[in-house]
Amino acid sequence: MNPQIFGTRKNPDVRTALRFFAERRINVHFVDLEERAASLGELRRFAQKFGVKALVDPDSKRYTTLGLKSAAYSDDRWLDLLTREPLLLRTPLVREGNRLTIGSALEEWSSWLADRAVSPKPKA
Repeated sequence: MNPQIFGTRKNPDVRTALRFFAERRINVHFVDLEERAASLGELRRFAQKFGVKALVDPDSKRYTTLGLKSAAYSDDRWLDLLTREPLLLRTPLVREGNRLTIGSALEEWSSWLADRAVSPKPKA
């Protein structure tokens, strides 16, 4: 198990996600959105499962700064904007294999660990 977490270290939900996996000694790949944006392909993966609107954080400072309250963009336009303005994303975005979550999802992450504990180990 090697989850990938997208977010910023300032976000309390991102810190919760990082702490959750660290306490269970799970190595994570952290993508700091202040340094590097998520790729369009990654965002499409989340959008296919949750919808594009679920990716947008209307409470973020960047959302207010850009004046997006009345924006009526298409899904493709939102995805393009999210790749250019990653601080608009609702975080953390967590991916482990084909499993995805947006925001704090402690119960779901716990179920991932439970699934891992039950699955048979591959033979060498």
